[in-house]
Amino acid sequence: MASVIDVTIDVVLRKYGGSLHRRVTMQHLGEDKHGTWLGAPAGTVVHHGSPGLDYTTEHATVRLIPPDRWWTAIFFAPPSPWDIYCDITTPPQWTGSNEVTMVDLDLDLLRTRADRRIELQDQDEFVANTDIYGYPADVIEGARSTARELYVAINDDAEPFRSHHQAWLGRITE
Repeated sequence: MASVIDVTIDVVLRKYGGSLHRRVTMQHLGEDKHGTWLGAPAGTVVHHGSPGLDYTTEHATVRLIPPDRWWTAIFFAPPSPWDIYCDITTPPQWTGSNEVTMVDLDLDLLRTRADRRIELQDQDEFVANTDIYGYPADVIEGARSTARELYVAINDDAEPFRSHHQAWLGRITE
């Protein structure tokens, strides 16, 4: 009988026009009140939608896929200089038992480990892609309001951003 960690999930992020943005295969770790937790050891290949931009991760990570939210969060194991990285996305959709997909909406929040500084990234890309892809008003507002809410939650050390994710990281780094 396979353990839960033997189950793999393809995480697929697309651009609003449907093209592939990133794809990574992760291990299913479990679920709790925050959502579904997936893990990837250091050395995991992340496939990029543009040829030649695939990369191999240097640090173990866990990704939280919360239900019905406009974001996913990636938590990095030390010694990564990054602590938390949140992709602002359309709500993730489970398109099969082993695949979850979402549309990347450009905006990202990054908290660095050393100084715990939180940065909203790729605002210029969001503005440009609003025009290129014709983001509807509800998508624009969903992305912006989610970025504001996440900034507050991360800054206030609300769970799962304070310490809850540490137990999940422990499962992938053991």
